[in-house]
Amino acid sequence: MRELAGAFLDQLTVERGASRHTLAGYRRDLGRYLGFLDRLGRTDIGAVTTADVEAFLEDLRRGDPEAGRAPLAPSSVVRVLSAVRGLHRFAAAEGAAADDPAARVRPPKTPGRLPKALSLAEVERLLAAIPGGEAAGVADLRDRALVELLYSTGARVSELCDLDVDDLDRADGLVLLRGKGGRERLVPVGRPALAAAEAWLVRGRPALARAGSPPALLLNRLGRRLSRQSAGNALAAIGERAGLPGRVSPHALRHSFATHLLEGGADIRTVQELLGHASVTTTQIYTRVTAENLRRVWAGAHPRAGG
Repeated sequence: MRELAGAFLDQLTVERGASRHTLAGYRRDLGRYLGFLDRLGRTDIGAVTTADVEAFLEDLRRGDPEAGRAPLAPSSVVRVLSAVRGLHRFAAAEGAAADDPAARVRPPKTPGRLPKALSLAEVERLLAAIPGGEAAGVADLRDRALVELLYSTGARVSELCDLDVDDLDRADGLVLLRGKGGRERLVPVGRPALAAAEAWLVRGRPALARAGSPPALLLNRLGRRLSRQSAGNALAAIGERAGLPGRVSPHALRHSFATHLLEGGADIRTVQELLGHASVTTTQIYTRVTAENLRRVWAGAHPRAGG
């Protein structure tokens, strides 16, 4: 079964163009699933039943404190089930199993969570917490470019970390982002973000680049490509300084980008293109955010809102 899982991951890479982050997630989730099947004594994927898959999901929800496994949230269980379903579909298509037992398993219901967007004032506070002008150090220049570009483009943090210098067209104010499944899109970049990127490229990046450094737009202090984790840590630290503890993450800036565009009158299809969503259904969650904002303003301002 592990060889079959390896072949499935190879297919995701070659035929579907899955990103390395997606592959790492699938590999982790399938490793957990195959370990569970080992404990059940299943050695043939054709012998796995729907009851086995359901028992695995229940095991994820319950966790095992003695083994150091915390219970997974419903949203995480849904993510793992997606990987399990993919493996069983692959097994059936390759003739390694007669049917797909995971197809009959219903995913757990997940609570409809609204993204936590920063307000415009909070974005300004975040930027103000990064030293500017002559007081800005190399890390400050990079961090301002990071924040400005994330908020200006709505990029996923992995997309921004994967950017090379040549992907940013400073003359035309465009950036080439490579999203899920290898899909590319051109996204406009605002003047403040372009100015921050220019300052970083002229005054900051040369101080970190060294022989053998990648052509990455954003570098870490060792002259290597900035990682998603390092970007997240930098944002969290800036958020603490701005008085926004626990509020600031790359995804929060992506949420803020989409929410503020819709509140400003942007068409949802345009926002879908900018975010790189394959389906407008994914983008529609942001209309719920703006509706909540409208409801809150109405409740505080309308004379008969309180009933």
